Amino acid sequence: MLRDSGARDEDEDEDEDEDTVKTDYDSFAAAYSRENETSLFNAYYERPEMLRLAGDVSGLRVLDAGCGSGPLSAALRDRGAAVTGFDSSAAMVDLARQRLGADADLHVADLGAPLPFRDAAFDMVVASLVLHYLADWSGPLAELRRVLEPGGRLLVSVNHPGAFPIVYPRADYFALTEYSEDYTFDGHDAVLTFWHRPLHAMTDAFAAAGFRVLTLSEPPPAPDTPAELIPPMRGRAFIGFLFLVLEAA
Repeated sequence: MLRDSGARDEDEDEDEDEDTVKTDYDSFAAAYSRENETSLFNAYYERPEMLRLAGDVSGLRVLDAGCGSGPLSAALRDRGAAVTGFDSSAAMVDLARQRLGADADLHVADLGAPLPFRDAAFDMVVASLVLHYLADWSGPLAELRRVLEPGGRLLVSVNHPGAFPIVYPRADYFALTEYSEDYTFDGHDAVLTFWHRPLHAMTDAFAAAGFRVLTLSEPPPAPDTPAELIPPMRGRAFIGFLFLVLEAA
């Protein structure tokens, strides 16, 4: 997801009420979905890399955890996967059903609760820009491990932890930190709330849940990205999301 120029600084965050506005995709699902189709961070960066890491999915049972309006599910299905998707936003699932068809295997479910799938039901799980919304990864990762076949793969994309101290230089990189940012999706203003955790906390959580890291990727945007979408780097590398391929032990 693209950080817009209205991202809040720490002084603004300190002035907020203790009850930080929580992310509620139901309220801006359609606007986010429209933005997602052509945005730099979604269409030309995150989604192409997730598909590259997924590789040949023909005949695989794939769970799209946090499927949103279904663009990644659709791309995986087009490549021959049998795709099941779920999202905590009913509005997003409705949009995914419009995209994928009335017979698509879609569910309204919360990654923070037990999932409505049997053990070892899937060969692959994709968790695209989902985990950074969660304070606690232990339960969700245990559920994703449970529904994966032994030896199955979990593909994860999250906000890159190295970007956090760049945007918030006074923050403690090593602390689990909740923060909110302002976004505009197709003209609709929204607030997204995330949880930053350092890289070692991520890998510790994966290991504790029974996953082994196979790949860690920090890619550039896709080669076909329109030049006008790429912001000036000012001598810095492009940092957006961190991508991991994990194996269920």
